[in-house]
Amino acid sequence: MRAMLRALVIAVILGLALPVMGAFPAQAVQPDEILDDPSLEARARALSANLRCVVCQNESIDESNADLARDMRLVVRERLVAGDSDEAVMQFMVDRYGEFVLLSPRRDGVNIILWASGPILLLLGLGFAIAAIRRRGADAPEPLSEEERARLKEIMRE
Repeated sequence: MRAMLRALVIAVILGLALPVMGAFPAQAVQPDEILDDPSLEARARALSANLRCVVCQNESIDESNADLARDMRLVVRERLVAGDSDEAVMQFMVDRYGEFVLLSPRRDGVNIILWASGPILLLLGLGFAIAAIRRRGADAPEPLSEEERARLKEIMRE
């Protein structure tokens, strides 16, 4: 009886934990959105995974349940059915929603500044830290004289 209760508790905990840990795929894509051609559907899923939901902002349109994300998924599928390449679909979405729609910004043009600023700021911070540590070492006080040590011992005894 006790073993059965323990198994039930473990099953409930796992049942609650698995969706939180991402063990099950997101079910945002509705059955009526899925394309009949498996290769087109795979391309649509790959593209949708790289496009940001402009409502949720931290989810791809493939994971989001927002109405606008559904509309965006449908547009991606329409463009693929029309014969657009993956690059053309992505460019269409960028033209329509702006570069913010890309979950991973492009690494060209002005975005180079964004991509490079993190490592550059880290190196600058390390340089300032090393300079401050060296400066602190140069300003170290001189060791105590014999008179000062004797006086210190005398003070400490009191």
